[in-house]
Amino acid sequence: MKTLAEHEAKQLLKNYGIPTTRFKLIETQEDIEKLSLTYPVALKISSPRILHKTDVGAVILNIKNSEELVQAYRELQKKFPEEMCMVEEMAEPGIELIAGIVDDRAFGLCIMVGMGGIFAEIYRDVSFRMLPITQKDAEEMLDDLRARTIFHGYRVKVDRKALVSLLVRLSDMAGEIAIHQFDLNPVFLYERGVRVIDAKGIIGG
Repeated sequence: MKTLAEHEAKQLLKNYGIPTTRFKLIETQEDIEKLSLTYPVALKISSPRILHKTDVGAVILNIKNSEELVQAYRELQKKFPEEMCMVEEMAEPGIELIAGIVDDRAFGLCIMVGMGGIFAEIYRDVSFRMLPITQKDAEEMLDDLRARTIFHGYRVKVDRKALVSLLVRLSDMAGEIAIHQFDLNPVFLYERGVRVIDAKGIIGG
């Protein structure tokens, strides 16, 4: 099995039409001069050996210009000299969700979606289905959630169709690639569109 670095996980999602953040790999300080991303940006270590980046100080957020980015790059390179850096545009906050693929011992490959954010661990509002799923299955997963009224325009307008599409495309990906685990956390849902902010994956085997 292979544990994916964040940039590898996100590139795989992009290959299946799942929206993620705009990012670039940074191999040298000179690469910063060639960036076409819009500030503010985040700088992260992208490594299969460091999956919980915030816990070890491998993420620097809200970098406002190239001078700050150079300083942040030097800082992370000093702490993690053997690892790859990636820079990505900061995403606007949205309704926070989690989604992913899990390999359940009893049921095999399953897809999940649930509410994310600071209350995710408290409410554990999550829905599962065995793979593969259809659009109808994805719709039913959202309706299973206790927070389902959010997806029908309660208080805020959200793009339910975009979220359904993400789940179906994630199912399609799992049907073509040997996935042991894939975590999308968080996923931001907007009035128009959806975007995966962070992704981790284990494939093969």
